[in-house]
Amino acid sequence: MTQVNGLASPPALRSSYRVFRTFGPVEGRSRKPFTEPEGEIMANPAPSTRRAQNRALFLSTLAFTLCFAVWTLFSILGLQIKQEFALSDTQLGLLMATPVLTGSISRLFLGILTDRFGGRWVFSLLMLATAACVYLLTFATSYPMLLLGALGVGLAGGSFIVGVAYTSAWFEQERQGTALGIFGAGNVGAAVTNFGAPFLLLALGWQGAALVYATVIAIMGVAFLLLARTDPQSERRRAEAVPLRQQLAPLVEVRVWRFSLYYFFVFGGFVALALWLPHYLVEVYGLSITAAGIVAALYTIPASLFRVLGGWLSDRYGARRVMYWTLIASVACTFLLSYPPTRYRVQGVHDILEFSFAMNLVGFVVLIMVLGFFMSLGKAAVFKHIPSYYPQHVGAVGGVVGMIGGLGGFFLPLTFGMLNDVAGIWQSCFMLLFAVSAAALVWMHYAILRASRQEWRAGREVTDLPELATPSRFVLQDWRPEDPDFWSEKGKRIATRNLWISIPNLLLAFSVWMVWSVVVAKLPQVGFDYTSNQLFWLAALPGLSGATLRIFYSFMVPIVGGRRFTALSTASLALPALWIGFAVQNPDTPYLVMLILALLCGFGGGNFASSMANISFFYPKREKGNALALNAGLGNLGVSVMQFLIPLAITAGVFGALGGEPQTLGDGERLWLQNAGFVWVPFILLGAVAAWFGMNDIASARSSFKDQAVIFKRKHNWLMCVLYTGTFGSFIGYSAGFPLLASNQFPEVDVLQFAFLGPLVGALSRAGTGWVSDRFGGARVTLWVFAAMIACVAGVLFFLGIKDQPGAFWGFFAMFLLLFFFTGVGNASTFQMIPEIFRQEVARLMPTLDEAAQRQQSEKEAAATIGFTSAIAAYGAFFIPKTFGSSIALTGGAEMALYGFIAFYAICVALTWFYYTRRHAEIRLQAPEHAAQTPTASPSR
Repeated sequence: MTQVNGLASPPALRSSYRVFRTFGPVEGRSRKPFTEPEGEIMANPAPSTRRAQNRALFLSTLAFTLCFAVWTLFSILGLQIKQEFALSDTQLGLLMATPVLTGSISRLFLGILTDRFGGRWVFSLLMLATAACVYLLTFATSYPMLLLGALGVGLAGGSFIVGVAYTSAWFEQERQGTALGIFGAGNVGAAVTNFGAPFLLLALGWQGAALVYATVIAIMGVAFLLLARTDPQSERRRAEAVPLRQQLAPLVEVRVWRFSLYYFFVFGGFVALALWLPHYLVEVYGLSITAAGIVAALYTIPASLFRVLGGWLSDRYGARRVMYWTLIASVACTFLLSYPPTRYRVQGVHDILEFSFAMNLVGFVVLIMVLGFFMSLGKAAVFKHIPSYYPQHVGAVGGVVGMIGGLGGFFLPLTFGMLNDVAGIWQSCFMLLFAVSAAALVWMHYAILRASRQEWRAGREVTDLPELATPSRFVLQDWRPEDPDFWSEKGKRIATRNLWISIPNLLLAFSVWMVWSVVVAKLPQVGFDYTSNQLFWLAALPGLSGATLRIFYSFMVPIVGGRRFTALSTASLALPALWIGFAVQNPDTPYLVMLILALLCGFGGGNFASSMANISFFYPKREKGNALALNAGLGNLGVSVMQFLIPLAITAGVFGALGGEPQTLGDGERLWLQNAGFVWVPFILLGAVAAWFGMNDIASARSSFKDQAVIFKRKHNWLMCVLYTGTFGSFIGYSAGFPLLASNQFPEVDVLQFAFLGPLVGALSRAGTGWVSDRFGGARVTLWVFAAMIACVAGVLFFLGIKDQPGAFWGFFAMFLLLFFFTGVGNASTFQMIPEIFRQEVARLMPTLDEAAQRQQSEKEAAATIGFTSAIAAYGAFFIPKTFGSSIALTGGAEMALYGFIAFYAICVALTWFYYTRRHAEIRLQAPEHAAQTPTASPSR
């Protein structure tokens, strides 16, 4: 056995470990080029002269430097803008972070465009568009207009990936690390802004400084178009046009997201500090704007220029080793910087000893320069990986990695401002960076240890993300639920365990998804000055994002694995839960931040699609209906659990001092509204851990999107989308909108103590009335349900008309309980219809198939339709609360919205009768005796 970096290397690996010098678990000192371990063809660019290479590198680096200077413009201009527009720290943080959001998200699309059309034209047009946006910014007269202008300015940040793709195309692989390090040194544009912008600001004001920046970047855009040359790979791109789907294919590989994690800290943290440091230095150390800009430049210069050194070191010693240096040094620096000024009193032998600790300006500058130096090394190390692993997809993969890093530059400054407002400690920004860097270091080290212990000894090549590689004990290679012997011996036990871990995770997802339905009812009481329409927007947006995410989540289980995706999607709920807990403590939190939080709660809505898809793989057809009914029905209980638990949790300091101070209402009552978010975090973490270690992935759980896409041509897919929107869309929409509607119409009643009953009734009726559809037929029950819902809405209108009379609320509440009951029954009956509809439809459209093939095709189309209809129907969580809000804003009451619902339910009655229940219907769904003879799917899903 030979020793490699202190570890024994098996003989089988001695001949190959050296090629993993940069990216694998071992980083030897071989100077041999890296070889892709998983088979992607490695290709060097076409030969170019050294002069042409230097020309391309100089122009792209200069252009990126100026773009980066524009991208960080608000770090200096924001100080004067804050005074002129009287902004809070949170508003300033949002303004600084908004360009980073645009620059981050645009990187993915710009990378794809560069892969397809080349960097010369894309780079030039991007700079010209940025110049126009900076110019228009000078006309802003309000905070919303500033935010809109900042979105346009952010396009400059997308220039990074354009330059990476353009520059790497000119250089051979052995020199790409150094070349990209030189290009990445364009981050020094932040120092250009920190040095030059303060003088422009004092001389010309913020509008004049912006005009100078717009002029310079426009000139650079024209110059780049005239002086730059088309890269040497452009002819190959035109000859070998790559479909968009193939361009995006590498993004499903987990190694891409590993690179993204590191870049979130080294680049996202760099951008965040470049934006935040001038403000920090002015407030903490009392420096002038000019002095603060100069000191901030002492951070941005080493954090930019030494990226060149980072590229060379990555070529020489390996990117992983450089990442170790980066993260260890970052942990040490951020720990020291995060320590707030502290005074100590110690009881000595004779008297009390007093001493204090505080970071002076000199120490701060030294530490921030050291931090910037190591961050620059890390930025180069991360991007050394991409052209070597993905030479044909540098734009797409680099775009994703750059986007995640840029999103760090968006969320971190925003969070810095919120932490200042909530915690009241200036050093809280470095506390957050310490936590991020420490977590990244621990994760990376754990990955390396895991690889060395598990995979080297097996004589196999190491996966790039071994901590996410599924150990064999979690993968079900042999899964035959339709085999009675297999099912009884072990299949049922495994499936039951996965189901009962899935249910509480789905319950948590629904709880977080609908949490705004309760929070918005309390926001005005704790000082948030929002209109009724704004509150209804907050209640509605989680439904919009959740429904949209369902479309994507439904395809994730076959790609990522059910166990893994359940754990990761559950863990993602901690982000909105924690952020809500901080945001609601400060009434000055911008409304835009609250809108972002409402959208993030849509993570919970998306989980339904992946959870149902995952559980469906575990059960045989004869038991699938009951399993899915339990998963969906008990998962839906999360809405009522949330509406019951939160009114109790916000009345007590559940987390003590860690949970923050209470808000005092006008009558002296105290509320801990932050508990509405914090209370879910421990359960979310437990659920994610339980899913990771207790669930399984099924190796055979694979399906093709192309095979399922045929449903988009099926008329009955769209008809069932309408009908299921009428049932489930109503259930989830009323769950989101009822508490706020009732509070608005009956302000004298504490609605929150009753609100949970509606979703509870709907969830239980869904799980318990599937037999009704089996007995009388799904179509007939659906018809009755919509007729009953019309009557219930008419009852709601009646009691709203006499809402000033005694007992009107209880009649109003009773009508809504009946509405919830019938939505649950309808959820079951509509899904009971789908398998029979497609059994008949496939037989009619494909008569040449034999009976077995028709059954298989109908099951495939029915399953795809069930998933798609659940996504479309979830938009009810957005449209119903928003319709209530718009109705109240326009007419002063909810009556107009309710009349609209009656009209929609009447349309559903007509569609159900015309297509499914009348004597000569296109697809006649008969009951009960015919339904009893026909295999059906889940009575509720």
